[in-house]
Amino acid sequence: MRISHEGEMDGMKGIVDRFEGEFVVIEIEGQTQDIEKSVVHESVKAGDCVVLVEGIWETDEAETTDRSAKVKGLMEELWED
Repeated sequence: MRISHEGEMDGMKGIVDRFEGEFVVIEIEGQTQDIEKSVVHESVKAGDCVVLVEGIWETDEAETTDRSAKVKGLMEELWED
């Protein structure tokens, strides 16, 4: 893993919680961090799993799809009769 200009390591993973002004709130290892929008790819949205690649947070498509399927399955279990 490579250290980025912000002291973060490439390969670091997180989940986007929300957008607040010029920041994206990302949960990383159980703690939320305010990350400047300038280092988050424009296609990232709330709920996405993200990975740091060369100093830019990008959507991890496979992880996001897997996580969405798990959440959907849990919700279906909750609403079963």
